[in-house]
Amino acid sequence: MEIRLAENIRTFRKDRNLTQEALAEAMNVTPGAVYKWESSLSIPELSMIMELADFFDVSVDTLIGSQLKDNRIATLTKHISELAVAHDPAALSEAEKALKKYPYSFEIVHLCAQAYMLFSIGKNHTKELERAQELLERSLLLISQNTDPSVGELTIYGEMASLYILSGKEEKGIELMKKHNIEGVFSHMIGMYLSISQPQEAEKYLSSAFLNHISALFDVIPGYVITFCSRKEYQSAEDILQWGRTLLRGLHSSEEAGFIDKLEALLMILKAYVELQMGKEKEADDSVCEARRLMEHFDQAPDYTTGKIRFIADNDDRKGIHDSLGSSAAESIANLIGILNNQKLKELWQRRTENENS
Repeated sequence: MEIRLAENIRTFRKDRNLTQEALAEAMNVTPGAVYKWESSLSIPELSMIMELADFFDVSVDTLIGSQLKDNRIATLTKHISELAVAHDPAALSEAEKALKKYPYSFEIVHLCAQAYMLFSIGKNHTKELERAQELLERSLLLISQNTDPSVGELTIYGEMASLYILSGKEEKGIELMKKHNIEGVFSHMIGMYLSISQPQEAEKYLSSAFLNHISALFDVIPGYVITFCSRKEYQSAEDILQWGRTLLRGLHSSEEAGFIDKLEALLMILKAYVELQMGKEKEADDSVCEARRLMEHFDQAPDYTTGKIRFIADNDDRKGIHDSLGSSAAESIANLIGILNNQKLKELWQRRTENENS
């Protein structure tokens, strides 16, 4: 793999009609440093290479002149991953070889950081912890190369925080997670680690995480039900709905109407949908009737606060809870029925609505 960093710095500088002095001023270095870069007498540090690439509006790979071959990278990452998962110490030696070959590849650097993380758990692994942290910091500088949608800055910050905690720097790890806790992504971890030393503060984060997971769960269940029904796996669809209802019932803290009633009404519509798929029209009508009852119970006095949900901390600054289908239970049910697009279900709901209004 040919490195053309010196030549490319010179070429990109001249393309922009810059003198070595002008580039040095832009990069906040001496003209002598630029001269040495272009003469291959010295190599800029990684952070400076990143700044140069950004300044010239090119990728790091383009700047250094190395076009990585996907097949070689893919083969190498697969090999290191397999060794790391098998907890084979050879993973670390292979990681170091890969880092020498591709020091500016995000994919390689981040993978090697994860390999070192796997070997940093336990006692007497200080060197592995430090190396993993170093590689994670380097991968942040290379994040613009990342093409994996499942990995991002938050992923890396979470990994760094975990390493701080593993190395005994719990406070530093928690503060890092707090700083980057966008939409409560780290609330569950922050709450868990604070629960021993600061239980009152921990409860705030645990409650936030709890609500986030409830909301996510009741976006996921409809997807599962539709997927199971498309494969005619009706028992699985019924099972996940029953599990969801059991969970909801355990979250009631009051007989008064609360957001849990709204969620349960949606589950009853899904239950009717499954029953219709199975030809159980009588049972489906009963489920629609129960959904209607729950809908009216909630919409007569809608309460979007978390006060009627068990296990949620009673914080003055708590936010309301909502689902993604609608503001009222009636609107949410109408939208869900539209998504399910089942004519018999539409007719059942319409008939039940007309009967109630007559």
